[in-house]
Amino acid sequence: MAQDSEYHVGSMDISQHKKAYQGFLTFGKWSFAGIMLIMVFLAIFRTH
Repeated sequence: MAQDSEYHVGSMDISQHKKAYQGFLTFGKWSFAGIMLIMVFLAIFRTH
């Protein structure tokens, strides 16, 4: 298989990928915090 491409390993700009992944982590962190808050609220104010 011939390699006539101008691509060089490590030369791709991945800044957009990094920003998207950071956004995903932030969303996951705040979602987890929100769910924990709801669970605490339900545990405190539960009805029998």
